[in-house]
Amino acid sequence: MLCGAIANAYGCKVDEGSTHPCMINGNNYGQLLYTLGVLGWLMLVTLPVGLFAFVFWLLILILHRERWRKRVSAEIPPPVLPPAPTA
Repeated sequence: MLCGAIANAYGCKVDEGSTHPCMINGNNYGQLLYTLGVLGWLMLVTLPVGLFAFVFWLLILILHRERWRKRVSAEIPPPVLPPAPTA
């Protein structure tokens, strides 16, 4: 959305079809604005995937903490690994 605001402020055209020249202070920022606009579409995919990953992580964290709390309240010691064999 920032891409569109910058383009509108300087009277430039931005769309996902092609790059359009956009002169700002003597420099052409058309390619940069085009890239920013296309990355906005990428956000539509990555935000739901990130949200799903966060909810999955939160669920695993809650289950882990619940099991840990049960183990601590029952005073069960953590498992001890057997010593490594020496040669």
